[in-house]
Amino acid sequence: MTDVCSAKGCQAPAAWELQWNNPKLHTPDRRKIWLACDDHRQSLSDFLGARGFLKDVVSHR
Repeated sequence: MTDVCSAKGCQAPAAWELQWNNPKLHTPDRRKIWLACDDHRQSLSDFLGARGFLKDVVSHR
């Protein structure tokens, strides 16, 4: 089974892991992960970044 992008309606294979947390809900060391394809990496990063949630973006195996 191939991991797919987390963007709504996208079924493209995931190429990136957007690691994030909500400091109001999660401990500082907790990381949630959204997967992103190349086309949605920036828009998903912008969404999380605007809220101060984005911690790191790394390649998905």
